[in-house]
Amino acid sequence: MSPASTPAALTSSPPARKTANRVLAIGRAPVEHGFAHLKNWRILTKLRTDPAQATCLLRALLVLTNLEVNR
Repeated sequence: MSPASTPAALTSSPPARKTANRVLAIGRAPVEHGFAHLKNWRILTKLRTDPAQATCLLRALLVLTNLEVNR
């Protein structure tokens, strides 16, 4: 198999890139879980407010969710 036809998953990444990807994945996971909870509650479909107020509301909901999960 020539290098040009090698799938991206089979090529080795430099250690620095692997570390950076791991750090990004660790930081991204809680955010994605939070949005998944909000989608399950369907709160985003009913939200009709100023984006600044929506940000505060979403932060409050995520805090409450984290408190409940960590309880």
